[in-house]
Amino acid sequence: MTPAASPPEVLRAPLVVEFPFTRSLGPVQSAFLTGLRERVVLGVKTADGKVMVPPVEYDPVTAEEIRELVEVGATGTVTTWAWNGSPRPNQPLGTPFAWVLVRLDGADTAILHALDAPGPEAVRTGMRVRIRWADERGGAITDIACFEPHDAAEGVEATEAAEAAATAEAAQAAPHDGQFADAVTGIVAAARLDYTYSPGRAQTAYINALAERRTVGERCPSCHKVYVPPRGACPTCGVATTEQVEVGPAGTVTTYCIVNIKAKNLDIEVPYVYAHIALDGADLALHGRIGGIPYDQVRMGLRVEPVWTEGGRHPDHYRPTGEPDADYDAYKELI
Repeated sequence: MTPAASPPEVLRAPLVVEFPFTRSLGPVQSAFLTGLRERVVLGVKTADGKVMVPPVEYDPVTAEEIRELVEVGATGTVTTWAWNGSPRPNQPLGTPFAWVLVRLDGADTAILHALDAPGPEAVRTGMRVRIRWADERGGAITDIACFEPHDAAEGVEATEAAEAAATAEAAQAAPHDGQFADAVTGIVAAARLDYTYSPGRAQTAYINALAERRTVGERCPSCHKVYVPPRGACPTCGVATTEQVEVGPAGTVTTYCIVNIKAKNLDIEVPYVYAHIALDGADLALHGRIGGIPYDQVRMGLRVEPVWTEGGRHPDHYRPTGEPDADYDAYKELI
């Protein structure tokens, strides 16, 4: 009896997508963020008198531009909440906390932030809270470190406390000109996504073949196109692909771009060329860096071959083979 073959190893890898997002600020957002730096919370008043915090630049109902700024209070009321028992890195607090929507006194909309509370039993809709300001502020939403519980009127019955809160709301929506010294005019926010990627059957076979310095695609049983990298199914016909086809190793540059900006954590000197390369026998071009030739000599139709580094699991780059350029008609459908 032949022993059953062991299932192939399921590949997994941690991946991080990270980039800085730079945004210039208009007068409304500039005033709002600069105000936070100065411990002032600003909102905008719409044509129907509604005060929106955080402020927006256009009325969500009428789409009219909004510019009338008002100052609201640093205290408010929780309108809804959810407990976060396992904070992630870079969240407002390192210990368990509640995500809360808080309608600040004088505002008609709620702002989302963290509430520092000892446990979910200490949080309730309708509770009064106040802003805890960060010790160091620079004009960002993080200038609000978090919210914390606040007794508006200690020892006062609930109905009286509600009346006191209503009075505070009416009193604290004061007009503001939005003028501050050294206003914040732009922000840079770090966008980051951490996740674990598992490539699946088709791409696992592709990755394992690369470790052997081979490039393997899969052929569609209907249209007979060979997809590299394989996707497990034909995107045109919608049928599964299982027949493996080895392609390359040489290929043709179908199109390319010249990179002039150095990427973070990438040890490649600029300028360099990144290209779409149609490997011989493939019906889909893959991406690869072109080396071994001055960047300004790379061209469509250039014949290239992979260059592997010691221990590398994929080609480091592609270099010219020395063959004559491919005829345009041979690769025009793969551009």
